[in-house]
Amino acid sequence: MLEESRERILREVPDDALVLDIGGWARPFPRADWVVDMKDYATRGLYGQEGDGDERFSEDTWVTRDICDAAPLPFEDDRFDFVVCSHTLEDVRDPVRVCAEIARVGKAGYIETPSRLEEQSYGVQGPWVGWGHHRWLVDVTDERIEFVFKHHLMHGRASDHFPQGFEPTLTARERVETLWWRDGFEFAERIFTDPAELDAYLADFVASEIAQRGFKRRRGLRRRG
Repeated sequence: MLEESRERILREVPDDALVLDIGGWARPFPRADWVVDMKDYATRGLYGQEGDGDERFSEDTWVTRDICDAAPLPFEDDRFDFVVCSHTLEDVRDPVRVCAEIARVGKAGYIETPSRLEEQSYGVQGPWVGWGHHRWLVDVTDERIEFVFKHHLMHGRASDHFPQGFEPTLTARERVETLWWRDGFEFAERIFTDPAELDAYLADFVASEIAQRGFKRRRGLRRRG
């Protein structure tokens, strides 16, 4: 989670507010009173915790379950004053379903995902585009979040991804998309049935950003097997 976002949550969310962390197993948010994740409480914190402080949640308020399950989360409508979901939606098979439950059980919240600037960059994690385990490209506009299946073709076409050397130029803020919401938000999967429309979605974004930044593609850095 962005440090500035974490600080804003701690500053603006009252101490007596009930907070839920969705998908927080690897790096749980200690301010959360409840956590929901498919992994269990005892193994939490693979990457430490999201900020300093004692954990407000406990084993009793840790719900172990698949957040994409067709059954609703075990909470009534508007149970939580604030819901945090950071770097989870890009991983799961049904982010639209998860968003529906976030909006149902929460009155307000914060969502953070990798940006397309990062996810369409070559060499972020290895000799491929973006993060290997991520399923979705994410676009956020105003109070709407859209998910686009991460098509494999962008790994093989130079026009569809940022070249090696681009990703290190990104700031922490440029690497993420953020959505602050209250009283609900819009969410959807964007599906392309026209190949030309998909090609433009991928390539035009890359070309526009490279032109705006004046980034020069370097030759000879990428090997093709």
